[in-house]
Amino acid sequence: MNLRDRLRGLLVRLYARRVEGHLDHDQVPKHIGVIMDGNRRWAKAAGSTPAQGHQAGAAKIEEFLGWCSETDVEVVTLWLLSTDNFDRPAEELVPLLGIIEDTVRALAADGRWRVHHVGTPDILPEGMQGILKEAEEATAQRDGILVNVAIGYGGRQEIADAVRSMVLDAGEKGQSIEELADAVSVDLIGEHLYTKAQPDPDLVIRTSGEQRLSGFMLWQTAHSEYYFCEVFWPAFRKVDFLRAMRDYAARHRRFGG
Repeated sequence: MNLRDRLRGLLVRLYARRVEGHLDHDQVPKHIGVIMDGNRRWAKAAGSTPAQGHQAGAAKIEEFLGWCSETDVEVVTLWLLSTDNFDRPAEELVPLLGIIEDTVRALAADGRWRVHHVGTPDILPEGMQGILKEAEEATAQRDGILVNVAIGYGGRQEIADAVRSMVLDAGEKGQSIEELADAVSVDLIGEHLYTKAQPDPDLVIRTSGEQRLSGFMLWQTAHSEYYFCEVFWPAFRKVDFLRAMRDYAARHRRFGG
């Protein structure tokens, strides 16, 4: 690393400390959703393979959760694999699935986080389903950040699954279609989402410069604040995180009012 890069790194660290020092912890989002975008483009720019990009993105997760822990965030939802990602070529998808499995194992072994899967388990390989179940059971009693791992996740699919669950539940209770129709409410649907009993995201961060949700938590983000960051996910720094937190704290949330 040359002198110019060292100086740039020092200035970034000093700036990060300044931002962190002015951060009001009372204004910190309690639930952050993260669309971790840009792994492949980061890899291409670095002359690496897509698998290396996904691996670099996975390595960033522990660091990110550490920043969240320092700022009193309580819930983090990480979008690791969408339902659309299954359309990718096998030569990319297979290594990606392996990286995700290793990531879930690492989160469970870390000792600080509670791991919860959000997504449709039936579309995942049987081995991955087992890993997710083991991670949830092994971390259920921990007090740290609740980490939702969105794997095989799609926002529309979540709503469809919620409706299906609601109908099946009504059938088990012996309710008629008319009785179910009368009972349907926003709260009832919420009770059948993957994130039931959790607070909705206060802040959604998307990296890589894309400014769209791509179906991420469509129901839960109705009143969320969004922060779009130009940097690719593997290059996301603490200063980028702190800027997102500062930006969120400066906003006045009205919840439609």
